[in-house]
Amino acid sequence: MRILGVDPGLRITGYGVLDVRASKGALADIAVVEAGVVRTKEGEGIGARLRKIYDGLSGVVKELKPEVLVIEKLYAHYKHPATAILMGHARGVVCLLAGVYGLPLVSIASTHVKKSVTGHGHAGKAQIQRMVQHRLGLRSVPEPPDVADALAVGLAYASQMKGRV
Repeated sequence: MRILGVDPGLRITGYGVLDVRASKGALADIAVVEAGVVRTKEGEGIGARLRKIYDGLSGVVKELKPEVLVIEKLYAHYKHPATAILMGHARGVVCLLAGVYGLPLVSIASTHVKKSVTGHGHAGKAQIQRMVQHRLGLRSVPEPPDVADALAVGLAYASQMKGRV
Protein backbone atom coordinates (compact mmCIF):
# COMPACT_ATOMS: atom_id res chain seq x y z
CA MET A 1 0.00 0.00 0.00
CA ARG A 2 1.20 3.50 -0.79
CA ILE A 3 0.41 6.13 1.86
CA LEU A 4 0.65 9.91 1.54
CA GLY A 5 1.03 11.53 4.96
CA VAL A 6 0.58 15.30 5.09
CA ASP A 7 1.33 17.86 7.79
CA PRO A 8 -0.66 20.87 6.55
CA GLY A 9 0.55 24.37 7.32
CA LEU A 10 0.11 27.69 5.57
CA ARG A 11 3.83 28.51 5.61
CA ILE A 12 5.22 24.97 5.33
CA THR A 13 3.24 21.87 4.37
CA GLY A 14 5.19 18.67 4.91
CA TYR A 15 4.50 15.46 3.02
CA GLY A 16 5.83 11.93 3.04
CA VAL A 17 5.02 9.01 0.76
CA LEU A 18 5.53 5.54 2.22
CA ASP A 19 5.36 2.12 0.59
CA VAL A 20 4.12 -0.50 3.05
CA ARG A 21 4.33 -4.21 2.34
CA ALA A 22 2.87 -6.95 4.51
CA SER A 23 4.24 -10.36 5.22
CA LYS A 24 2.16 -13.07 6.91
CA GLY A 25 -0.22 -10.62 8.58
CA ALA A 26 2.40 -8.25 9.97
CA LEU A 27 4.12 -5.19 8.55
CA ALA A 28 7.33 -6.41 7.00
CA ASP A 29 8.69 -3.44 5.14
CA ILE A 30 8.10 0.31 5.15
CA ALA A 31 10.10 2.41 2.72
CA VAL A 32 10.16 6.15 2.07
CA VAL A 33 9.36 6.84 -1.56
CA GLU A 34 9.65 10.62 -1.27
CA ALA A 35 9.35 13.30 1.38
CA GLY A 36 9.49 17.06 1.23
CA VAL A 37 7.73 20.35 1.77
CA VAL A 38 5.66 22.89 -0.08
CA ARG A 39 6.63 26.40 1.08
CA THR A 40 4.65 29.58 0.68
CA LYS A 41 5.51 33.21 1.40
CA GLU A 42 3.52 35.48 3.68
CA GLY A 43 3.25 38.30 1.17
CA GLU A 44 1.69 36.15 -1.56
CA GLY A 45 -1.89 36.43 -0.30
CA ILE A 46 -4.03 33.61 1.03
CA GLY A 47 -5.44 32.52 -2.34
CA ALA A 48 -2.04 32.23 -4.00
CA ARG A 49 -0.61 30.38 -0.99
CA LEU A 50 -3.42 27.84 -0.94
CA ARG A 51 -3.09 27.33 -4.69
CA LYS A 52 0.65 26.68 -4.28
CA ILE A 53 -0.06 24.02 -1.62
CA TYR A 54 -2.70 22.41 -3.82
CA ASP A 55 -0.49 22.42 -6.93
CA GLY A 56 2.53 21.07 -5.03
CA LEU A 57 0.65 18.19 -3.46
CA SER A 58 -1.27 17.55 -6.67
CA GLY A 59 2.05 16.93 -8.41
CA VAL A 60 2.99 14.42 -5.70
CA VAL A 61 -0.33 12.59 -6.12
CA LYS A 62 -0.08 12.51 -9.92
CA GLU A 63 3.50 11.27 -9.92
CA LEU A 64 3.55 8.85 -6.98
CA LYS A 65 -0.07 7.61 -7.00
CA PRO A 66 -0.78 7.07 -3.29
CA GLU A 67 -3.74 4.87 -2.36
CA VAL A 68 -4.70 6.84 0.76
CA LEU A 69 -4.10 10.34 2.14
CA VAL A 70 -3.59 10.67 5.90
CA ILE A 71 -3.58 13.87 8.00
CA GLU A 72 -3.82 14.74 11.67
CA LYS A 73 -7.18 15.70 13.10
CA LEU A 74 -7.54 19.43 13.60
CA TYR A 75 -6.65 20.59 17.07
CA ALA A 76 -7.07 24.16 18.26
CA HIS A 77 -5.47 25.53 21.42
CA TYR A 78 -7.66 28.15 23.03
CA LYS A 79 -4.65 30.49 23.42
CA HIS A 80 -3.91 30.47 19.67
CA PRO A 81 -7.21 30.43 17.71
CA ALA A 82 -5.75 32.30 14.73
CA THR A 83 -3.15 29.56 14.23
CA ALA A 84 -5.90 26.94 14.05
CA ILE A 85 -7.83 29.00 11.51
CA LEU A 86 -4.77 29.40 9.26
CA MET A 87 -3.94 25.71 9.58
CA GLY A 88 -7.59 24.97 8.77
CA HIS A 89 -7.21 26.72 5.41
CA ALA A 90 -4.25 24.51 4.48
CA ARG A 91 -6.01 21.43 5.85
CA GLY A 92 -9.07 22.25 3.73
CA VAL A 93 -6.91 22.28 0.60
CA VAL A 94 -5.55 18.85 1.52
CA CYS A 95 -9.10 17.53 2.02
CA LEU A 96 -10.11 19.00 -1.35
CA LEU A 97 -7.11 17.31 -2.96
CA ALA A 98 -8.27 13.94 -1.61
CA GLY A 99 -11.74 14.54 -3.03
CA VAL A 100 -10.52 15.67 -6.45
CA TYR A 101 -8.27 12.60 -6.83
CA GLY A 102 -10.71 10.16 -5.24
CA LEU A 103 -8.32 9.24 -2.43
CA PRO A 104 -9.66 7.91 0.86
CA LEU A 105 -8.96 10.57 3.51
CA VAL A 106 -8.05 9.43 7.01
CA SER A 107 -7.68 11.77 9.99
CA ILE A 108 -5.73 10.59 13.04
CA ALA A 109 -5.50 12.41 16.38
CA SER A 110 -2.09 13.96 17.01
CA THR A 111 -1.78 12.21 20.36
CA HIS A 112 -2.35 8.87 18.62
CA VAL A 113 0.29 9.69 16.01
CA LYS A 114 2.82 10.60 18.71
CA LYS A 115 2.04 7.54 20.80
CA SER A 116 2.22 5.25 17.77
CA VAL A 117 5.62 6.58 16.71
CA THR A 118 7.31 7.35 20.05
CA GLY A 119 5.28 5.48 22.67
CA HIS A 120 4.31 8.77 24.31
CA GLY A 121 1.23 10.81 23.32
CA HIS A 122 2.81 14.16 24.18
CA ALA A 123 6.23 13.76 22.54
CA GLY A 124 8.07 16.83 21.27
CA LYS A 125 9.17 17.58 17.72
CA ALA A 126 12.78 16.45 18.27
CA GLN A 127 11.67 13.11 19.71
CA ILE A 128 9.34 12.53 16.76
CA GLN A 129 12.13 13.37 14.33
CA ARG A 130 14.52 10.90 15.99
CA MET A 131 11.95 8.09 16.14
CA VAL A 132 10.90 8.59 12.51
CA GLN A 133 14.59 8.44 11.57
CA HIS A 134 15.00 5.23 13.58
CA ARG A 135 11.80 3.52 12.42
CA LEU A 136 12.46 4.26 8.75
CA GLY A 137 16.22 3.63 8.87
CA LEU A 138 17.11 7.12 7.64
CA ARG A 139 20.68 8.41 7.75
CA SER A 140 19.65 11.69 9.38
CA VAL A 141 16.60 13.16 11.08
CA PRO A 142 13.99 14.42 8.62
CA GLU A 143 14.22 18.19 8.21
CA PRO A 144 12.33 20.39 8.61
CA PRO A 145 10.17 18.92 11.41
CA ASP A 146 7.12 19.21 9.12
CA VAL A 147 8.54 16.35 7.02
CA ALA A 148 9.00 14.19 10.12
CA ASP A 149 5.42 14.98 11.18
CA ALA A 150 4.07 13.95 7.77
CA LEU A 151 6.07 10.71 7.85
CA ALA A 152 4.88 10.08 11.43
CA VAL A 153 1.25 10.40 10.30
CA GLY A 154 1.93 7.84 7.58
CA LEU A 155 3.64 5.51 10.05
CA ALA A 156 0.73 5.78 12.48
CA TYR A 157 -1.69 4.80 9.73
CA ALA A 158 0.57 1.92 8.64
CA SER A 159 0.60 0.59 12.20
CA GLN A 160 -3.22 0.56 12.18
CA MET A 161 -3.17 -1.42 8.94
CA LYS A 162 -1.26 -4.46 10.27
CA GLY A 163 -2.56 -7.54 8.55
CA ARG A 164 -4.68 -5.55 6.08
CA VAL A 165 -1.98 -4.25 3.71
